[in-house]
Amino acid sequence: MPAETSEKPSRTPAEILKAARQRDSADKRGRVLKAVQDMLRDNRRITFAAVAREADVSSWLVYAPGLRERIDQARARQAAQGHQDQQSGRKVSTASEQTDLLLARQEIKHLRTENGQLRQQARIHLGQQVEQLGNHDLVDRINELTEENLRLSTAERQATTENTQLRQRVTELEDDLAAARTSLRRMIRNENLA
Repeated sequence: MPAETSEKPSRTPAEILKAARQRDSADKRGRVLKAVQDMLRDNRRITFAAVAREADVSSWLVYAPGLRERIDQARARQAAQGHQDQQSGRKVSTASEQTDLLLARQEIKHLRTENGQLRQQARIHLGQQVEQLGNHDLVDRINELTEENLRLSTAERQATTENTQLRQRVTELEDDLAAARTSLRRMIRNENLA
């Protein structure tokens, strides 16, 4: 009776490469799904671009079938939560954030103009008072003006910080829009090729 061999048939390089690609694809998809879960758990805003950054994958991958639906579900879940938050007054809408950004920019411009005018008025009044007051009165007046200047500088810094935060929000929204446009172009191109 001939001996049976239990050797595995050797795989071709193409089969090895295919298996490696499948493992890599599964790993990347797993990282995307984990990133979505982590972002939901940490209550971080989910966008396609943010998920791609978090998972360290290309932005087109997050629009792939199977992943896009999961991300859309997570975004819908956050949007529903956001709607509940808005109704309860805990969170503002995107339109409200954009309005806040516009108002902050206008306020910064106004504060800068007002600051310049106040400085000019302070110089004029200080010059007039120097002629009329003694040293003690001048020191008191300088202290008052210094405090007013500090108050205005603090208000300007706060407005600048708010402006920076709102600009970052606008950048995130622009990233989402760019990623969505890229995905749409690919989908149209794929449909045309099919």
